[in-house]
Amino acid sequence: MSEPVRSDDQATPPAVNGDQSQSLPWLEELPPRQIVAELDRYIVGQHPAKKAVAIAIRNRWRRQQAPEDIRDEILPNNIIMIGPTGVGKTEIARRLARLAGAPFIKVEASKFTEVGYVGRDVESMVRDLVDAAINMVRGEREDEVYPSAEARAEERLLDLLLPPSPELIPATESGKEKAPEETSRERSRFVVSSQGEARTEKEPPVDDKLTLERRNRTREKLRGLLRDSKLEERELEIEVSQQAPPMLELMQPPPGMEGTDFNFTEWLQEMMPKRKKRRVVKVPEARRILVDEELKKLVDMDDVVNDALERVENHGLIFIDEIDKIAGERGGAGPDVSREGVQRDLLPIVEGSTVQTRYGYVRTDHILFIAAGAFHVSKPSDLIPELQGRFPIRVELSSLTREDFVRIMTEPENALTKQYQALCAAEGAKLEFTTDGIEEIARIATVVNERMENIGARRLHTVMTTLLEDLLYDLPDVSDKHVVFDAKSVRERLLRIVEDEDLRKFILRADSFGRQPSAVSHQ
Repeated sequence: MSEPVRSDDQATPPAVNGDQSQSLPWLEELPPRQIVAELDRYIVGQHPAKKAVAIAIRNRWRRQQAPEDIRDEILPNNIIMIGPTGVGKTEIARRLARLAGAPFIKVEASKFTEVGYVGRDVESMVRDLVDAAINMVRGEREDEVYPSAEARAEERLLDLLLPPSPELIPATESGKEKAPEETSRERSRFVVSSQGEARTEKEPPVDDKLTLERRNRTREKLRGLLRDSKLEERELEIEVSQQAPPMLELMQPPPGMEGTDFNFTEWLQEMMPKRKKRRVVKVPEARRILVDEELKKLVDMDDVVNDALERVENHGLIFIDEIDKIAGERGGAGPDVSREGVQRDLLPIVEGSTVQTRYGYVRTDHILFIAAGAFHVSKPSDLIPELQGRFPIRVELSSLTREDFVRIMTEPENALTKQYQALCAAEGAKLEFTTDGIEEIARIATVVNERMENIGARRLHTVMTTLLEDLLYDLPDVSDKHVVFDAKSVRERLLRIVEDEDLRKFILRADSFGRQPSAVSHQ
């Protein structure tokens, strides 16, 4: 599938965005059709889900263009995607994360527990979103000043490769030229003769300007060698800041207390004296260390934090996967109590509240939430009504058919066939799948899903791994580096799967790395 062409009438980014890369606009700056087209490059089918996500994301940009008196009243329409496993729910989140220029995180609902229980509380997802935004904005700022940081690091590298002579240090460090009488002043030196007699002699006058010019010529020669990567094996001794002691790294706040204003670990690190240590490293490692130090000097972290918090509040997106794992019959006992408690804790976060983070307070009113779940055991109606109301848009994803499997193996840019072809190319081999061979793989995957648990497109991974297992094992030693899989060769290699009525035996054999299946597989 060809890459869609961006329209010429791209909207300009809102003022809150800051400086963005000109090569790739923010996801919410794209029209909905183009967002769907970007997702189509990697995900087959599921157009209703892509359409709903594209509209919700585009509405973020539309809200920024609305008048200020109504802008805060426009709330995002959160989405819940319902569909069996392996149909593309999580893949949509993965692709959104790569396309989005806004803060984005994907969390598993099953990892959270109710406040008061051991585990992570739901507010930690907002804190994780803030951390992701900090890293994103800091990366953008570092990209802007990276040339300056490289230039500064290069000058420091040259100072290490060619240290200034002692008599030239005052002239070079102060930036002032010496007086003529100081330049021509005679120096004395202490000399001991072979007979053991000591005397003082006058040194001939030294021309500091001539020495400085000679040093500058040598410095420029070293600069050329450095840029031509001819000094990569040279070792240098540099000073680096020592990392925090291991015990400080272990002193993390308990679960549920990550957002307190007072961070004891950071406070202790600030109180402790800054310790330096000397390391002998090669030029590439020294360059990396020095560039990192210069980036820290050039990037204003206060500005980074302010921009990141603003992006989180106005453009943040949280994808909550496996939300069906916290659904259960209301009024139950045991673990269902904690599940319902997690739902109750989610209510204020999704509806809009203020969450305390170590960088400041964050309002969640305009953060977009997209939830997804298979709901094999539970039903969407098992969620408490209040939480259902917080996700007004419900999208159902359809199960994958045999024709969908064929498209999955041929159309996406990351298709399984292309991945295995790249792996075989590393061994100098050419792997080829004929049209009927791909159709046969899709047919077998469909049959296995029908006779066993339907795991959607993930079944293709199981079938392809079994199909290519012997080939990948023998590939370095075989002489014929051109391998073609047609329908006949696929059936021959996967014959045991097609004929085996008890597919649990195959599943155990495939998952146990060659061990014989136990008697449990025949029960």
